[in-house]
Amino acid sequence: MFMKSILSVREVVKAYANHLALDKVSIEVPESSIYGLLGPNGAGKTSLIRIINQITAPDSGEVFFNGAPLKPKDVALIGYLPEERGLYKKMKVGEQALYLAQLKSMPKAKAKEKLIEWFKKFDMLPWWNKKVEELSKGMAQKVQFIITVLHEPKLLILDEPFSGFDPINTNIVKSEILRLKEAGTSVILSTHNMGSVEEICEHIALINNGKKILEGTVSDIKNQFRQGIFEITFKGNLISFTNALGTACELLDSKAINGYNYAKVKLAKGVGPNNILKAIVPHVEVQGLNEVIPSMNDIFIREVSVNSEQKTQENE
Repeated sequence: MFMKSILSVREVVKAYANHLALDKVSIEVPESSIYGLLGPNGAGKTSLIRIINQITAPDSGEVFFNGAPLKPKDVALIGYLPEERGLYKKMKVGEQALYLAQLKSMPKAKAKEKLIEWFKKFDMLPWWNKKVEELSKGMAQKVQFIITVLHEPKLLILDEPFSGFDPINTNIVKSEILRLKEAGTSVILSTHNMGSVEEICEHIALINNGKKILEGTVSDIKNQFRQGIFEITFKGNLISFTNALGTACELLDSKAINGYNYAKVKLAKGVGPNNILKAIVPHVEVQGLNEVIPSMNDIFIREVSVNSEQKTQENE
């Protein structure tokens, strides 16, 4: 099914002195989606985000927003929460939130009305007349999140938005991100938290050493990296179990806990789980058979390691 893109980055190159930060990077962010922009520190994510926000310009390549070349006025339709937080410590919380909302061209009366709604939602209204320096890190983070989304941007860019939050506030912000997505906002989520990526992202791009090395839906990418590894829980003799497997699969690991055996096996080419069950059921009592699907964290570590090793070999 064709999905319209809110943002298209095409063959973008950005260099600083002797460092190539982005090397012909292309990504497509679908409308009304949550798109994970992933990569280790120094991979090029921040350089790409700065280009999308028109803080810097690409050396070559093109960026399209909502079907047209990115223009200066599009900044008003983009909300950006940077990883580096910054609020004026001596200002009152409400006063500062109003000031920043007006910088996004919101009328003061409308901005105050919407801010009060958000402050109530986040249980922060009692802090309206407190100074910013009195806020905890998590409270300040919530203020900045509210300011970022207040003008209802078409594209929301969040760089490590859960940093500094306890689990309760993390879930509150995740719920708001999902609600915004359902209301039509497109979200780019830059994070090292792979658990959050699996939980809320539909699409991802993985960047390393300035190059895009992986892009697609989370489900497709996880399927792509399936290795035919299964965990089998059973009662019975481990040797009988191993003998029954024969050459159909490789026993990777096994352990016994409270009278149950847990074995991790890798199926040989052309062998399916039904073949394994047929072989072992006459010899042991099977309690469970589950495929071990690689997590996004596993895939992230594997692909970054492989790419970095290739980069090292190219430079030798």
